[in-house]
Amino acid sequence: MININHPMMLTSGNNSSHPMSFILLGIPGLENSQFWVAFPFCAMYVAALAGNITLLHVIRTDPTLHEPMYLFLAMLAITDLVLSTSTQPKMLAILWFHDHEIEYHACLIQLFFIHAFSSVESGLLMAMALDRYVAICFPLHHSSILTPSVVGKLGAGVMMRGLLWVSPFCFMVSRMSFCPNRIIPQSYCEHMAVLKLVCADTRVNRAYGLFVAFSVVGFDIIVISVSYVIILRTVLGLPSGEARLKAFGTCASHICVILALYIPALFTFLTHRFGHHVPRVVHVMFAILYLLVPPMFNPIIYGVRTKQIRDRVIQGCWRKDSQLKA
Repeated sequence: MININHPMMLTSGNNSSHPMSFILLGIPGLENSQFWVAFPFCAMYVAALAGNITLLHVIRTDPTLHEPMYLFLAMLAITDLVLSTSTQPKMLAILWFHDHEIEYHACLIQLFFIHAFSSVESGLLMAMALDRYVAICFPLHHSSILTPSVVGKLGAGVMMRGLLWVSPFCFMVSRMSFCPNRIIPQSYCEHMAVLKLVCADTRVNRAYGLFVAFSVVGFDIIVISVSYVIILRTVLGLPSGEARLKAFGTCASHICVILALYIPALFTFLTHRFGHHVPRVVHVMFAILYLLVPPMFNPIIYGVRTKQIRDRVIQGCWRKDSQLKA
């Protein structure tokens, strides 16, 4: 039973008021089966943790993997760990233990981490597309163009963009007055869901949200698309069929990861703003999968498609098996 009584409001120095906490419903429409629905979500979260930690360990311990592609992949693994861990423990607590309440500032922190690291993930996919572009179109100059210093600066730039672009979300929301209703009909706090509880004009907040979405995701998608158009033209111009197949193979895993991120993200974005007739349960399930599918599939896709990583994982498992038998 969800307790929604006593919505105590606190008043801050800027004459705004906010509740002490919010109520996260979990998955509306599946209240009677939420306990069982949590098990596949937990399995996906454990797979994301195990896969990304393994990926980080392999890249860190193998000097041959200290190249731009794998350094970006390590950054992506860290981002996936942060993104999934910022939402899944609380979601599982809601579904299994009916812990629906989340403190106001904890909600804003969760909102910040979700949006900031979603931006970082998108930026890293853009950087990885540029890496593939340089590797295929300028193979002899790849190591001199994408030096470790340049890779580090790209990663830092992507991180700073996420932090600086998303910080105003929390600042603007914290200065607004909330209505007595404190129910968020999903399993985590995100910008549009929190804005719906505000008793004030939110047009500036919504406009800024659209600006961030289009300036971050729009820019990244344009760069990724242009990079792959040039890559495709270059690959099709290769004289050898084997060389074309190898070049396509190096890009296949990256394209799969891009689709796994942007398809559920685009669905969630559009349903929040225009999908008023989309059933709430469908919207919430896609929102959860948006934060679970990429972290789970990224290490699997790259681990299977990348020979060096696959061989290192198999070698590590063989060594552990030999030690156990000994």
